[in-house]
Amino acid sequence: MNSTVLVTGSAGFIGYHLCKRLLDSGNNVIGIDNVNDYYDVNLKEKRLEILNKVPLKNNKWEFFRTDLTNKDSLLKIFENNSPKIVVNLAAQAGVRYSLENPDAYINSNIVGFSNILDLCRETEVENLLYASSSSVYGGNTKVPFSEIDPVNHPVSLYAATKRSNELMAHAYSHLYGLSCTGLRFFTVYGPWGRPDMAPMIFANAIINKKPLKIFNHGDMSRSFTFIDDVTEILMKFLDKPAVVDKSFNPTDPNSSTSWSPHRIFNIGSNKSIEITKFINYIEKELGLKAIKEFKNMQKGDVVNTSSDNRILERWIGTYPKTPLEIGIKKFINWYLDYYE
Repeated sequence: MNSTVLVTGSAGFIGYHLCKRLLDSGNNVIGIDNVNDYYDVNLKEKRLEILNKVPLKNNKWEFFRTDLTNKDSLLKIFENNSPKIVVNLAAQAGVRYSLENPDAYINSNIVGFSNILDLCRETEVENLLYASSSSVYGGNTKVPFSEIDPVNHPVSLYAATKRSNELMAHAYSHLYGLSCTGLRFFTVYGPWGRPDMAPMIFANAIINKKPLKIFNHGDMSRSFTFIDDVTEILMKFLDKPAVVDKSFNPTDPNSSTSWSPHRIFNIGSNKSIEITKFINYIEKELGLKAIKEFKNMQKGDVVNTSSDNRILERWIGTYPKTPLEIGIKKFINWYLDYYE
């Protein structure tokens, strides 16, 4: 694959890693991000600084600082660059913040995504990938979570907006033949990660000898997924857009496609781990002990996430699965280098 790829959320965690991989591979990359202050803007600016210094190989990198709700600005970018592949990673993230600032989620995740869908339709984009979330599984108790499971009980506004994205994409796919692939990310971690996510919070508290709040009294588990694995999966999807296949059976995990060119995939580690064990890995890597404070469950959180990857593997084949101890080592090495 050697093409022009438009990536929204390019100053974000996953967006930055994907842009760098694309540039290193010789692709033209158009980045879009509003660089908001939901978390440390300096971290976002540093990611952009690195992208601006990537050695190019007859390809180009161009960045636009704009918001997905500004449709006029987006239209100019689409018309001037004619991307055939769009990866929409921009969103207002965070489960707990959605309790405090719901408007940000409606604007970015609903209005902004609607603009992306409409512009992809208008400019005849051939392949749209968009970020969903494992949060859509909400109150589901059957694990591991499978794409064929019902997702009718979101437990946060963030999850509700991500499920809305999936339904909106399905409608555009059905009505206009737009090839859409939804990606349900499961707790992505690694170098250049988000400060509001568990690995960064854990490392910060342990290093600075601050009490570390562990919710639901530690009875929680997550499919922690290393960023390099996610980037590799995304690269495979760029060359394999969703297609129509009328033999599709939505209750059969062996089915590979659907009536419309719209597919949804789990993007997560196939090994779920207890939160307390994940903290133990970080303690071991730092050579420090956490000051643990066990708390009740927080609103909007789910107890367990576990990714069923059978449908993903049937679609893209094999992909890297970085062991947790290796991923945490790389994450902690970066963390100490960047913050210390």
